[in-house]
Amino acid sequence: VEWYRKAAEQGHAIAQYYLGVMYHNGRGVDKNHLIAVEWFRKASEQGHAIAQRKLGLMYEYGYGDDKNKSTAVEWYRKAAEQGHAIAQYYLGVMYHNGRGVDKNHLIAVEWFRKASEQGHAIAQRKLGLMYEYGYGDDKNKSTAVEWYRKA
Repeated sequence: VEWYRKAAEQGHAIAQYYLGVMYHNGRGVDKNHLIAVEWFRKASEQGHAIAQRKLGLMYEYGYGDDKNKSTAVEWYRKAAEQGHAIAQYYLGVMYHNGRGVDKNHLIAVEWFRKASEQGHAIAQRKLGLMYEYGYGDDKNKSTAVEWYRKA
């Protein structure tokens, strides 16, 4: 913890992220979600995509701060736009369910597809469901089966 803290205090984004993880999980330090959010935010503001996704989760579920689904979407989007597959999937879920954004199945399909094309199996399954039931696009059972097979 000591070395992560030294590097984090010098602005090292990866160390800031890992220090956030330590506080979030209570590894080597007392569990403290408020401090975890602070470290995730510092790493996120430097463009660390994994920290951005993690910060989105913290806001979505209210760890260390009030639940704020629209702020969660902002952080998921920043990570997703950098190509982070898990964040792309989470952003698709937010659009599919209308959490923090207006429900929009077309946009959900776009984000599920981006994550799916990177091999994210859960996104592939979700994309299959979107095609099977016609969310955001016409029903297409054969395309649904293709995505289910990839998953």
